Amino acid sequence: MTKQLGLPDTPHPADNPPTVEKIELGQKLFFDRRLSINETMSCAMCHIPEQGFAANELRTAIGVEGRSVKRNSPTVLNVGFLDVLFHDGRDFSLETQYIAPLTSRVEMANPSAGFVVSMLNDLEDYQPLFNAAFSAPASLDRIGMALGSYQRTLVAAGTAFDRWHFGGQPNAMTAQQIQGFDLFDGKGGCTSCHLIEEGYAIFTDQLFHDTGYGWQREQERQNPPKTVPVELAQGVFVDVDFSVVQSVGLEKQSDLGRYEVTEAPEDLWKIRTPPLRNVALTAPYMHDGNLSSLRDVIEFYNRGNQNHPQQDQRIQPLGLGNDDINDLKAFLHSLTASNIDCLISEARILPPDNF
Repeated sequence: MTKQLGLPDTPHPADNPPTVEKIELGQKLFFDRRLSINETMSCAMCHIPEQGFAANELRTAIGVEGRSVKRNSPTVLNVGFLDVLFHDGRDFSLETQYIAPLTSRVEMANPSAGFVVSMLNDLEDYQPLFNAAFSAPASLDRIGMALGSYQRTLVAAGTAFDRWHFGGQPNAMTAQQIQGFDLFDGKGGCTSCHLIEEGYAIFTDQLFHDTGYGWQREQERQNPPKTVPVELAQGVFVDVDFSVVQSVGLEKQSDLGRYEVTEAPEDLWKIRTPPLRNVALTAPYMHDGNLSSLRDVIEFYNRGNQNHPQQDQRIQPLGLGNDDINDLKAFLHSLTASNIDCLISEARILPPDNF
């Protein structure tokens, strides 16, 4: 693949160079609902092409039989550039990342990874595809190689920011977007975590930080309101007693962030810095999807200190006015790739979910 303006070369593992056959197999696997225990869930059910390869309609993902996942579905656009995967960084490779959702009780709910391997080897439509890609039947490593090869093709590039910042096109961004970038890189302090390198920008340091958000959400979980607003129709809300809402669902789980991976006290509440490319397409926001809009996110950081002593010291009140917030929003919209429609149309070339 040709290098894209503003992005580094796509890294490929030495033992998994891309081929057309692997990519086509990986795409079929990504959209196939037969990979879940009751044949209802595919990878694409949570990473929806038309919704920024994320899920705009749900704060947190929903798995088999409506089981609740406690975290928001991150986009897989440009995921091939990331060294750490999941919000808590519990995996490091696309070749192995897929195993967790396949076997999670609240996601695809298969009893084991071996169960999926056996199922694929029994499906006549997959046998020639694995033979074409690997000259061998389905196996745990080959499934991962195919899925990884496909996901690395989801390169969303060609943004207004790239043309302006890296391409030397002064008119590629609007005056408001340029003012927003000045805030992003200056008063907002955003680039201290959402990095812009010399010749490219993934907009993440791929590190883990306690912004105070996780701690704040845990305080809210432990001290629920007496009533909660429920949307009956678009823009029509009614206050419902919290006990009624609680009676029809599972109790909300705590989320300790990176600590759940390392069990190191210093990792409590920490979450990986999300990359910001195409962020305007991937609402809702934060690791639990509780902030509905980019304005909500900017206002959270504008407020700053959450009275939580362990949070990153860079999280301080910013003093941004309404015009500043609008400028920052405009800049974030400049990070939307120009080839999104192409990626969506290419994703849907097979029959719906192969089912």
